[in-house]
This record gives sequence, C-alpha cells and structure tokens, in this order.
Amino acid sequence: MPQESYTSEKQKIEKEILKLQRQMRTLQTRQRRPVINSIVRSMVDYDITLEEITEAYSRRGTRSATAGENASKSALPPKFRNSATGETWTGRGRPPRWITDAEAAGKSRDSFLIKD
Repeated sequence: MPQESYTSEKQKIEKEILKLQRQMRTLQTRQRRPVINSIVRSMVDYDITLEEITEAYSRRGTRSATAGENASKSALPPKFRNSATGETWTGRGRPPRWITDAEAAGKSRDSFLIKD
C-alpha cells in the first residue's frame, strides 16, 4: 500500500472515530438527562439536600448501610499489610489474593502482621 493511500485511509478512519465518539456522547447525554431529572424530582419530593447526597455518596465507598450493616460502625483498622504494594487487610472476611498467593508460596500470614 503506498504511503499516500495509507495516510488518507488513516485520516478517514480517524475522522469516523471522532464522529462516532460525538454520537456516543450525544447518546449518553440523552440517556442521562431523564435519570438526572428523576433524581432532582425525588430530592424535591423528599426534601433531600445536596449535603445529604454528598454525605451518602462519600459513605458509599467504605460501607453500605443497605448491605445490612450498621452505617454508624467505624471501619476496622488494618491488621495485615503487604510491604511490597502497601495493600492492607483487616483480617476479616475472605483473605485478599496477595495473602492467599503468599501462603500458597509457603509464606506465613504472620509475616504480614502490622506491628504497633
């Protein structure tokens, strides 16, 4: 394929990609608009403030009250730390992959204990 043909084909494809990206943004905006309107309508109906939404949203990343947990409980401090990556684990629930992989390789879980 000659260089000019390659360059023109590449430009056509890049132009088509930009066109499709614009179409995708338009579609996303159209799909989001009714959802946002519904949220705002519900906030007005139930007298919910932006501060309440912000607080609920920030809690969402740590613990979820809808999962049957008491939202007022504080998160447990980590008990184990992977010194290579800095990842931590509280010692509760299913062990993370870095713990199970290390144990499979013969390393002791105690070697990851965080010393006070």
